[in-house]
Amino acid sequence: MRRAVTAAAVLTASVAVSLTPVTSSAAAPYKGANTAAVQDDFNGDGYRDLAVGAPYATNGSVKAAGSVVVLYGSASSVSAMRRTVVTQATTGIPGDPEELDRFGTAVTSADLDRDGYADLIVGTPGEDVGTKQLRGSVTVAWGGPDGLKGGANIAPPAGYGDGMTLCGFGMSLATGDMNGDGAPELSIGSRCEGASYTGPFTRTGRAASAYREWRTGETRGVVMGDVDGDGKAERFWLAGPTSGDLRGPVHLDNGAPNEDSLANWPTKLPYADGHTGVIGDVNGDGYGDLVTGIAADDSLAGETGAAHRGGEIQVLFGSAQGITADQKPKVYQQDTAGVPGTAENGDRFGQSLSIGDVNGDKYADVLVGSPGEGIGTQDSAGAVVLLRGSASGLTTARAAGYSQNTADVSGTAETEDEFGTAVHIADLNKDGRPETVVGIPGENSDGCVWIARGSTSGPVLSGSVSICGKSTGITVRGFKGHFGAALTGPHVEM
Repeated sequence: MRRAVTAAAVLTASVAVSLTPVTSSAAAPYKGANTAAVQDDFNGDGYRDLAVGAPYATNGSVKAAGSVVVLYGSASSVSAMRRTVVTQATTGIPGDPEELDRFGTAVTSADLDRDGYADLIVGTPGEDVGTKQLRGSVTVAWGGPDGLKGGANIAPPAGYGDGMTLCGFGMSLATGDMNGDGAPELSIGSRCEGASYTGPFTRTGRAASAYREWRTGETRGVVMGDVDGDGKAERFWLAGPTSGDLRGPVHLDNGAPNEDSLANWPTKLPYADGHTGVIGDVNGDGYGDLVTGIAADDSLAGETGAAHRGGEIQVLFGSAQGITADQKPKVYQQDTAGVPGTAENGDRFGQSLSIGDVNGDKYADVLVGSPGEGIGTQDSAGAVVLLRGSASGLTTARAAGYSQNTADVSGTAETEDEFGTAVHIADLNKDGRPETVVGIPGENSDGCVWIARGSTSGPVLSGSVSICGKSTGITVRGFKGHFGAALTGPHVEM
């Protein structure tokens, strides 16, 4: 496949292939590593860093063991030159690389041990544990003044997955401070049960407390954020497609199970659906809003009752009462007037989501990935759509669509590039104008990410670049590396 362009004045890529970590250091921790602005700051220099999963990367001779590449932010944004590659063979990281482990399928971050540095959290749902196939695992790599060093496993709560198989523990990850103590909570989704951890964590990976969320059944997705304005995060469990609800039930968490009563039982939101989601204030009223994606339509589900043709997203608005069970969501899909593109079978609109204020107007905007989108005759070349926030919520006014055939977007749309498999909005150069990042895991044999700098009007396509996996140090054998299959944010297994 055609190599994407990798040169620009602001964002610089390198062709170095050494796996030796190249990091940037800071003299002291940057305060506030759990705030939204710097939650991905692994080395404490005040710049957000970019974690990119490459779950099918080779480790030595082991195929599809997986890697995560951290590209360190700076005044000139990220570069392949300033990086760390983390694998299960990295010194201090627990576990051993095994074929099809898929380390890096999901990635997120938070300052779990409250030392002032963000920590990298990695899901490995393909990991076999003892005799349990695809049991899955979650690893934390600790941040510090020299970047990421050392790590620990986050063990499932006692009794997790008893009698269940193929759980895929770590297929989704979310963090947020639910009790206001400054120590983030960690939530982990799987095909079996959800797992909840209360921080802070010790360097052995042990949380202050933990429990398994067995009341909602499967919990493939999980979302955390403040929807009632009290400064504390709420949690929503997303079961994913079930036999009775292909669109995916959504439950609001009300606390740990009580074995003797129905107290704290999760609240089902009967009008809401979603396989993955994000929280941000799209209408600027001071309350976080829940945006969910349902990417699998009837053509992918193999039966009726799934998402609108091509996929859809839904928006539920926060308030002083939070998100209540009687609220009906606003729905957007590619047949909605003003949304770029045309709804077609298997587009997977809504498979990936990211939320952030791209133009500084105080309304959060939503970037929606549609990796199954056909571009001309190129099947699953992929596309993304940017929907703007406003006082009335998400609007299609000034909506924009991007693909690799869009002028000034690096590369060319090709079959199974899957541009938009992962998306991320983050200010990587601390200029107050967030960059737009899009994963292209099917590009070439390794995969790439496309990065457009931010401006007061949103993404600037001129000068945008792609950074590809091999230039960051990953290797490929037997499988495409799928660099860009995961970015910090929600992940959903199709």
